[in-house]
Amino acid sequence: MAQFDLPLAQLQQYLPDREEASDFDAFWADTLAEAHALAQPTVRERSNPELTGLVVEDVTFSGFGGSPIKGWFIRPAGATEPLPCIVHYIGYSGGRGLAHQWTMHPSAGYAVFVMDTRGQGSANLPGATADPFGSGPQVAGKMSAGLDSPETYYYRRVFTDAALAVDVVRSFPEVDPARVVVAGGSQGGGIALAAAGLCEGLAAALVDVPFLSHFRRALQITDASPFAELKTYLISRRGHEEEVFRTLSYFDATNFAARATAPALFSVALCDAVCPPSTVYAAFNHYAGTQKDIAVYPYNGHEGGGPVQQQAQLTFLADLLA
Repeated sequence: MAQFDLPLAQLQQYLPDREEASDFDAFWADTLAEAHALAQPTVRERSNPELTGLVVEDVTFSGFGGSPIKGWFIRPAGATEPLPCIVHYIGYSGGRGLAHQWTMHPSAGYAVFVMDTRGQGSANLPGATADPFGSGPQVAGKMSAGLDSPETYYYRRVFTDAALAVDVVRSFPEVDPARVVVAGGSQGGGIALAAAGLCEGLAAALVDVPFLSHFRRALQITDASPFAELKTYLISRRGHEEEVFRTLSYFDATNFAARATAPALFSVALCDAVCPPSTVYAAFNHYAGTQKDIAVYPYNGHEGGGPVQQQAQLTFLADLLA
């Protein structure tokens, strides 16, 4: 696909007004307080002994509503000091997959915690976590699940899980709680921004081609899924569009970015119809942290920088966490 969004010079200056409910902060404070009150003990079980250079644990922790959420906790074998830890969130429709798919960061000397995304999973990245909460009528996929209100919307549960995952890894004696990084691409990038806005004291945020940002703009300029799920939903909600956008404002990654201060490395692809560049720049330009950078891939689509961006992240982390 050709470049279709604003020219790069305009994207770099793009700072749209944020749509944000007046009780945004109170909503999330109450949500996290409720989740903490229902939390159950974390369970850690050794796994994958064939990965002899690593320690792999199958973790179950308490997420939204006390729901059990799965994750992989992987670290280099033989580490004697608390390690930096990357909390990694998954792209849309993916689950945590298999442990051997997440060995890059441990091979660089870091721990990694891969959070399963409730109710999601694919052939390449199977999931292991159910979402026990139902919702009203929706279209296929997760984008409109429970969208009748902020209290029931699917991403309220996912973003709560993400913030609690940070709390969980900070409690592990093998992790340096001052060197926890949130990371993800696409949906995972949007979740990482939510976690960055909800969790204090993070060491960094790695945000690739983030989804879930600047919803109204996205629906105006792309027909690509998963944003197309919202468009289909709005077709069936004639006259209720503003109510839908108000609910979405509680989950817009741009609003979380405006509250996030950790050093951040973003990426954007200028031919990306899934997460249009202007929606990425809306989050990046509103990002409150003063130490931030964005890698631009002019001719790539939603695959973004791929392994090139991974190398850039490793360099960024090595400089930051040394």
